[in-house]
Amino acid sequence: MSEYGASGSSSDDLSLPKATVQKIISEILPKDIAISKEAREAITECSIEFIMMLSSQSNEIAEKEAKKTIASDHVVKALEELDFQNYLEIINKVLSEHKELLKGKEKKNNKFQSSGLSEEELLRQQEELFKKSRDRLHNTAAPSSADDVVKSEVKSEYS
Repeated sequence: MSEYGASGSSSDDLSLPKATVQKIISEILPKDIAISKEAREAITECSIEFIMMLSSQSNEIAEKEAKKTIASDHVVKALEELDFQNYLEIINKVLSEHKELLKGKEKKNNKFQSSGLSEEELLRQQEELFKKSRDRLHNTAAPSSADDVVKSEVKSEYS
């Protein structure tokens, strides 16, 4: 039983998806190496313990800063306090990549918002484009070139 027990839960109640654990293990191990069920369960239990320990330490750091939300900075600091310095470089790299990915998603959301169109109108336009594409697919007389198709669609969209 863990000293970092979740409130109201026993460690028996906590688990990770077996398929996810197996996929992670399979991606790391060479193809010719098998893992026993007991070893996979041991890895799962250790992973749960690690998550509980890291969450608890991160929570303590957030509470010391009077924060109600655990931020990635709290997790990084918890890793330092728990003597996992060897992992900080890769963790910081992954966090940086994740932040860049989020920036891209924000730009997509802003593009939607700045279009000035309602979601219903955008869906209607999308359905029209799908219909045109299906019609073109089923039409036996193919256009002379892909450029002609694009030009005709641009004209029809802005006409």
